[in-house]
Amino acid sequence: MSILQAIRIFLFYLLLGTSSLLWCTLSFFIAPFLPFRARYRFINVYWCRFALVLVRVFLNIRVKVTGAENIPAQPCVILSNHQSTWETFFLSAYFQPLSQVLKRELLFVPFFGWAMAMLRPIAIDRDNPKAALKQVAAEGDKLLKDGVWVLIFPEGTRVPFGKIGKFSRGGTALAVNANLPVLPIAHNAGKYWPKEGWGKRAGTIEVVIGEPMYAEGTGPRAIAALNDRAAAWNEQTQRELGSLPAQASNDPQPVT
Repeated sequence: MSILQAIRIFLFYLLLGTSSLLWCTLSFFIAPFLPFRARYRFINVYWCRFALVLVRVFLNIRVKVTGAENIPAQPCVILSNHQSTWETFFLSAYFQPLSQVLKRELLFVPFFGWAMAMLRPIAIDRDNPKAALKQVAAEGDKLLKDGVWVLIFPEGTRVPFGKIGKFSRGGTALAVNANLPVLPIAHNAGKYWPKEGWGKRAGTIEVVIGEPMYAEGTGPRAIAALNDRAAAWNEQTQRELGSLPAQASNDPQPVT
């Protein structure tokens, strides 16, 4: 990494952290008096857009979105792979209002956590997986009925670029029980914003929004089948983006 790049990254994090503190503090005093949708825009959309401007100006990371025409009119469950912090900024601004699953401890962080608590997140206890699943199902269903997008990272945590995690069924179960589709999203953000370390690479992050996927029936089998379809689509799309190695062909090779 060059000295110039290191300075740009330092300035990016300095402005990102400072703006987060100032904006969350301001939101703490203003947002409680706003209706939910206006509150979401004030707290999340405006700051996330500002963060993405910092990403573009200081890190020279841009974004290309394919498949925006696939977004349904009615909010549903979004299933996205998870490689970095970038996609949380981007998706929170792109889909609104949006709720996502996060660690309950984050809500206790002064000002930042207090501001997040006003956005109707699904704050779970990761040490109690069974209770967390029930909480996602109950709160997620209510959010969907209120017209709020629910973002699920089915891998459960950030996965390094070049790998893919196992998809949990919580998101597809939520969609099936609410009689709604899942909206699959794949991206290669980890190529430019790695999971580990502070380093960043200039380039264009590609985000692909697939067609909404509906379950064929109800019950555990329908949930599992929909989850497998979403996982297969994400894996194939990541391969096409170059995030995963190309799959070796099993077709017989011609004899020369």
